[in-house]
Formats: sequence, C-alpha cells, structure tokens
Amino acid sequence: MTADTAPARPGPPRALALLAAAHGGPALAVTAVTGLLALRGGLHPLDAAAVTAAVSTGQLTIGWGNDLLDLARDRAVGRPDKPLAVGTLPAGWVVRALVVAALASLVLSVLAGWRSALVNVVLATGAGHAYNVGLKATPWSWVPYTCGFGVLPSVVTLAASPPHWAPWWMTAAGAALGFGAHLLNVLPDLADDEATGVRGLPHRIGERPSRVLAALLLTAASVLAVTGPAGSPPAWAWTALALVTVFAVLSWFGRGRAPFRAAVTIALLDVALLTVA
Repeated sequence: MTADTAPARPGPPRALALLAAAHGGPALAVTAVTGLLALRGGLHPLDAAAVTAAVSTGQLTIGWGNDLLDLARDRAVGRPDKPLAVGTLPAGWVVRALVVAALASLVLSVLAGWRSALVNVVLATGAGHAYNVGLKATPWSWVPYTCGFGVLPSVVTLAASPPHWAPWWMTAAGAALGFGAHLLNVLPDLADDEATGVRGLPHRIGERPSRVLAALLLTAASVLAVTGPAGSPPAWAWTALALVTVFAVLSWFGRGRAPFRAAVTIALLDVALLTVA
C-alpha cells in the first residue's frame, strides 16, 4: 500500500476529544476545588453534589465556547492540541454538548439555591464566557479569572443553610489565585495570540513582568489561606506554605505548561489549607 492510499490515522475517541476541547484539565481542577469546599463546608450531600455538578458543567461550557470561538485562530496557527482545529471533532458535536451542559448547569444551579445559582451563572460561569467573547483581547483580560476564582467559595457557601458569603480572606485568596492563573495560562501562547490579534494584559506587559506578577499573586494567595482563619496557624500550615513557595518559584522560572500546572497545584494546596482550617 502506497503512502497516497494509506488510510488516515484515526483521531482520539470522541469522548476524549470532547474533554480536550472543554479544556478538561482546568475544568476538572475547578470541579475538585468546588467538591472539597462543599464537603468541608457542612452542606447536605445532595446540595454538595448539586453545587459541584453545577460548577463543573458551567466550566465545560466555558471550554467548549472558547474552542468554538477560537476555531479560526487555532487553525491559523496550527494548534495540534485542539481537536476542532485539526478536524478530529466536528463542530456540531461541540455545539450540542455546550447546549446540554449549559441547560444542566442552570438546572443544577437552581437546585443549589437561587443565591448560589445567581453567583455561579453570572459571576463564575458568566465571567468565563465574557473572557471568551472579547475581554481576553483587552487590558482587562485578568478580570474574568479574578472574578470567577474569587466568587467560587461563595458559590458553595451560598448553597449552605443558612446561605452566607465566604469570608473576605477566602474571597481575596481565590481572586489572587485567579489573577495569577490567568497570567501563567497565557504565557505559553503569547506568540500565537499576538499573531492572531489577541493582546490581553500579559501580552501588553511582557513575559517577564507577567511571571513576576504571577509569582507575587500566588504567594499572596497562599499567605491569605494560612493567616486568614482565626487563631494561630498550625505547624503543618507553615510547611504547606513552604511547598507553595517552591511551586511559586517553578511558576516564575518554568517553561511551557509547567507554570500553569504549578499554579493549579498551588490552588489545590491552598484549598486544602482552607478546607482543613
């Protein structure tokens, strides 16, 4: 069989391709964070399941919406990691999955209570879509990440009985983590984004300042998570803070996707600190 008549190499299974198009790694990380907060927050098991699933399905819509809107850009720069761009996943599949996930997120959000639903739909999921449709190409590209991560603890606490807003230090820690995660997530794609006309805050201030600012924000979030709760921090909390410092350095000096993975690790460490506290 000649090269011209050889069958094309099949793409990944549709389920895996859909997960990749939804930015499955970050979506699963946010889902895990929400689940841990819900379990430690004293929610009824059904409420904890509802709010976690509501956030998870909302995150899926953000990822799918991003890849649909960026399809032309991803094809222009030849992104091999994008199933839509390389043609292994039909756009129709993604559109249908997005609609189903959006409806599921709305229903699940309402089951968690109208206060939690309003914050999740408007300030968490809504912020992600605002980033996709235009804010990512402006100096305000950091706002959706800061907002979405900052309100995430309140999405959980507003589903509790009685509903209440998360403590200020928890909100501030989440917001700092979100800002830092945005800076680090964009760094590997700076050149591709510039080539397709996307110039958010990291593109405007440059790679080195973005790394420095991200490291400072992540460290600040960690300090808030350790010192925010009432009482003196236990010894293990200081040990965790030392680990966070190591990952913050990695986020500063790392290359490729390593900085973002370090940021997600810091986020999970901080959630552990918050939930145990």
